[in-house]
Amino acid sequence: MYLFVEQFGAFVAKHQRRLRVMHEQQRLEEVPLLQLEQVLISGNGVGLSSDVVRACAETGIPIHFVSQSGTPYASLYSAGLTGTVLTRRAQLRAYDDVRGGLLARAVTEGKLRNQAMLLRYMAKNRRERDAVLAAELEATATLVADALVAVERVPGVLVEDLRGSLLGIEGGYAVRYWQAVGRVLPPELGWTGRTTRGATDAFNQVLNYGYGILYKQVEYALVLAGLDPYAGVLHADRPGKPSLVLDVIEEFRQAVVDRTLIGQVTRGWQIERDEQGLLTKATRERIVERVLGRLESAELYAGKRQPLRHIVQQQARQVATFVRGERERYEPFVMGW
Repeated sequence: MYLFVEQFGAFVAKHQRRLRVMHEQQRLEEVPLLQLEQVLISGNGVGLSSDVVRACAETGIPIHFVSQSGTPYASLYSAGLTGTVLTRRAQLRAYDDVRGGLLARAVTEGKLRNQAMLLRYMAKNRRERDAVLAAELEATATLVADALVAVERVPGVLVEDLRGSLLGIEGGYAVRYWQAVGRVLPPELGWTGRTTRGATDAFNQVLNYGYGILYKQVEYALVLAGLDPYAGVLHADRPGKPSLVLDVIEEFRQAVVDRTLIGQVTRGWQIERDEQGLLTKATRERIVERVLGRLESAELYAGKRQPLRHIVQQQARQVATFVRGERERYEPFVMGW
């Protein structure tokens, strides 16, 4: 269970063993701490008491903050979760040797494979009603083989030698992927291509909000695994840039967000926006519900079906064991189709 709060003027308080959301002396919601997994606060003007922060920290419940456009900007969780030192030391050392390069290649491979898998999934569901479109999606998916060969053949061992070429390969296939996605989207969405920051069209805004929700799940998994979310490999280090989160999220974007939200709009969901062209509260609530719901659904992993939420955590732990030298390579998660 999660608690999602975004109404301006709302206040989150602790009442016995529950979190209670109040607004203008009216009770909006009340959730038992024992059933709560996370708190999501979106927008401005939401308050919470120090008792809430302490209760959540003591019971392992993260409090995540995202803007109304889906940009993550803060999280609160127990300081004890960041106490692992050996893993972080190994993580920083790995950047300067072969481990960093291997991890960067694996991250790129994972994103490419999952983009292709989602295209195949969409093709499979359209073979009977639109064989031409299904063939186009499948054809784009097969192009991933060339991209994967190119990743394998990039010369170099260290991250600094590989990054530019890997990002170029990833970007080239991403153009094909999003062009193919555009073929399945309803024409009334007016999709002209992928836009990240500052998106003004409805579906890019929906995607960006969904990625913001997923981002916080990945960040928390990395912290629990003892890793530094700001020390990545494929994404370059910059002040305030959580590079490792951006690395690891790549292999989950398609399985968790793209598949879920593409499915919503192709099944007739009408995205609501206000007079300023921003997603409405009801739309944001639906995105949160669907993305977090998808994280509870199962995928095949390590020989058995497991919730995606568990898979995210296990992949974070796999990064940790890899940089510590306890496994030979990092295997990216690849979704089924």
